[in-house]
Amino acid sequence: MTRVAPTLTVDPQGPRLVLSGDLVVWTLGQLPPQDATGIDLAALARLDTAGAWELARRRAAGATLTGLSARHADLLATVTAVLPVADPPPPFVPPWRRMLQATGQRVTGAGLYLVQLAEYLGRTLAALARALRHPTRFPLTALVHHAHETGLRAVPIVTVMSFLIGVVLAFQGSDQLRQFGAEVFVVDLIAISILRELGILLTAIVVAGRTASALTASIGSMKMRQEIDAMRTLGLDPDMVLILPRILALVMVLPILGLISAVAGLLGGAVMSWVELGISPAVFLARLADISVTHVIVGLTKAPVFALIIGVIGCHAGMQVGKDAESLGRMTSSAVVSAIFAVIIADAAFSIFFARVGL
Repeated sequence: MTRVAPTLTVDPQGPRLVLSGDLVVWTLGQLPPQDATGIDLAALARLDTAGAWELARRRAAGATLTGLSARHADLLATVTAVLPVADPPPPFVPPWRRMLQATGQRVTGAGLYLVQLAEYLGRTLAALARALRHPTRFPLTALVHHAHETGLRAVPIVTVMSFLIGVVLAFQGSDQLRQFGAEVFVVDLIAISILRELGILLTAIVVAGRTASALTASIGSMKMRQEIDAMRTLGLDPDMVLILPRILALVMVLPILGLISAVAGLLGGAVMSWVELGISPAVFLARLADISVTHVIVGLTKAPVFALIIGVIGCHAGMQVGKDAESLGRMTSSAVVSAIFAVIIADAAFSIFFARVGL
């Protein structure tokens, strides 16, 4: 085989490469670096696809090809037609436009997320209607199990947290009210704060962090193992078997946890009031009896709504888990953050509503 014999000449227009012999895949290594402004191919005997690709690449870089025979020109045209074309540079986008675009995407994503949550809420209500029409299809054992896991196991942490919150409220309230000689009103401060807002809100936040992650992890792991697809194959309804018992259990136990939280918070406030201010338990109870029962009703009214929000968000996140562990971890974290954020937003909406109606 004739080897290529490249020679590099210099003329007033710049270095020029003269090729003779064969320019094939075996001889490409003999070519000098790409610094010639022109390439003379009049003496070129043989050209293959690899050589044509090299010539096309150098021509695209600015080199001029001369002396190209007709048969070599056809091959070079064919190779040039399939050369990859560089992507054009992205158009310049002003920073304000990028910011508006990102904001619009987030708003659209949030709207889509709310639509999906509404869909799962509707599916839950539809499954509840089917369960009421056909009670034998409802998995009562699963309801009891999830009520135990969601409610009974959460009692210790809710009780301790609420007791400490009551202690903190009594201590901080007594320190401020002592300046005005109104220490006895610390009972009103503790009772209204805990019964109306903090008791159920903090309980819902704890349950959101504890239960929303558990719902996402349990349903998501089943989805990863394709157990939900197997259930559909067997004719079982995932909404009836998986989603409805978990949400119903949460709706049932969260008001109970809220009541336990309120009692523990009042007990912590009573203990601290006795220690810090000398308010005896009898005086504390007498003052507590003057508190309107409306605050208790307002606090417990929020519990089922908070439970529904937490359950729907947790189950929705579990059904969105993909087939990898990374997706499970990401959706679990997202469910906890979304549930806590939604509970706080709902509590703010409740506060505005009750303030408007005079409760």
